[in-house]
Amino acid sequence: MSAPDRRALARVAAAGHRSDETAAREAVADADPHVRALGFGALDRMGRLADDDVAAALRDPAAAVRRRALELAARRPAIDLHTALHDEDPAVVEVAAWAAGEHERVPEATLDRLIELATGSPVALVREAAVAALGAIGDERALPAVLAACRDQPTVRRRAVLALAPFEGDEVETALDAALTDRDWQVRQAAEDLRAAVSGD
Repeated sequence: MSAPDRRALARVAAAGHRSDETAAREAVADADPHVRALGFGALDRMGRLADDDVAAALRDPAAAVRRRALELAARRPAIDLHTALHDEDPAVVEVAAWAAGEHERVPEATLDRLIELATGSPVALVREAAVAALGAIGDERALPAVLAACRDQPTVRRRAVLALAPFEGDEVETALDAALTDRDWQVRQAAEDLRAAVSGD
């Protein structure tokens, strides 16, 4: 992919600050994915971005545009993220998982996919984002996946320990006890912080 045209990017960025919707709409149809991504951001800045625009961006052939669309979708609960959680690009899936965690509720199919990713994705960053989203959502059906993630590699374990916050029960306490003696100091710190928050210390 060729380098983006800096002048074109500057024009689109300026359009967002000037509320120039015509220029922003032209940008989202540009051949350059960098310009398209910035165009969607410009529309958002000026308050002219509709859910249909975000849905269109999620179907863009460029992963960079899809990632930008997901950042915008995080604040839009009506946007269905399920397809993005199946994206061929792991970086897109990672952002989709984060965006899902920003939604107050998610459809059952989205929850199921997050559970699957938290334990089954071959990419650690995706597992980490998925387990963090499950903790933010706090649905009891996700607890087995969060507990399993507590036994993953360190970066995932750290997220998983924090994701235990909305859950209760003996299994949760056992997982926290194990995390308090984890060989990774950041996992131990996460467990200590969570215990302190629960006890009110």
